Amino acid sequence: MATRVGVVTFPGSLDDRDAQRAVRVAGAEPVPLWHRSRNLCGVDAVILPGGFSYGDYLRSGAIARFSPIMDGIVDQARAGLPVLGICNGFQILCEARLLPGALTRNNHLHFVCRDQRLRLENSQTVWTSGYQPGQQIVLPLKHGEGRYVATAETLVMLEGEGRVVARYRERNPNGSSHEIAGITNKTGTIVGLMPHPEHAIDLLTGPSADGLGFFTSIPRRLVTA
Repeated sequence: MATRVGVVTFPGSLDDRDAQRAVRVAGAEPVPLWHRSRNLCGVDAVILPGGFSYGDYLRSGAIARFSPIMDGIVDQARAGLPVLGICNGFQILCEARLLPGALTRNNHLHFVCRDQRLRLENSQTVWTSGYQPGQQIVLPLKHGEGRYVATAETLVMLEGEGRVVARYRERNPNGSSHEIAGITNKTGTIVGLMPHPEHAIDLLTGPSADGLGFFTSIPRRLVTA
């Protein structure tokens, strides 16, 4: 039986269908989840996709965090349900306090859109087990509020516990602390990532196929768990 991965659609989501396609290419079954529903449909994992949920009013992810669907996601994520937040989804995870820190305006105050080289720092999460530690990949990047910030104590904790998932290489596109592009929770079940792996699953539509590993990792990890 195929792994069932829920993909949430909020008002303003842009990349929900791309995430569903990536799940399908990875051999899992995408399950659309509507923001106003409280039913997670018994999925094995959840993806919060990129976009501009609720128009990014107040601040990115601040309103989406209070969508009805998030009640169940927060509760089940704390109980071990794997969750991947991509770009706006990462912002929502921080707003929901499922991950520490915050995503703020890029330090140069401009929207950035380009292909970005990353280094995978942690291959032990349920979303990155298909990669090798230190592996470098190229993923598209597109955001205006992608600068990761946290207290000095939180940054020391993330570094000390190996919870930095990915770092920007060659250049820091937004001023993120410690070049952080993605982080995870203590158990490695929740991952937030600013670049877009769903836009890099084949060479026809992306700069690489390097992003596919995020979507093939989860079915493999759940089957062997």
